[in-house]
Amino acid sequence: MSEAELKNVEKLLETQDEVMTRTRGISMRPLLRQGRDVVVIKKPQFPLKAGDAPVYRVKGKKELVLHRILKVRKDGVYIIRGDNLFVKEYVKEEQIVGVMTAFYREGKYCDCSKSRAYRAYIFLNRVSYPLRYLWSRKLRPVLGKIKRAVFN
Repeated sequence: MSEAELKNVEKLLETQDEVMTRTRGISMRPLLRQGRDVVVIKKPQFPLKAGDAPVYRVKGKKELVLHRILKVRKDGVYIIRGDNLFVKEYVKEEQIVGVMTAFYREGKYCDCSKSRAYRAYIFLNRVSYPLRYLWSRKLRPVLGKIKRAVFN
């Protein structure tokens, strides 16, 4: 199977069972690193569950995004956020074109459905969210201002 760009995944999944692509952007760090890691995307088997990482169309745009499901609402809407982001998105099933089922990091294969380390990462990412948010949005900017005031 050849590597594709994320923007081509939807079209390729029409004729293939799975597609591999390199990641782009920082929204899924630290798990996925831009241009270095390769993800395996398959057609979605609905309903998806919290922890799954779907590829979906952003409303009103052509771009595709890979983020993680935080929660599935009773009305079928998925609440999604990138591992390295703080803003939630609300995605409908018809926007989802694929799901990450595995990835390669430094040549090592990780099956998302079988890896305990991957499941532990998802858990730790979720429980550390409040601390990461506090650091990123509150403490870090204040410390930057103090540093500039003292050293400038």
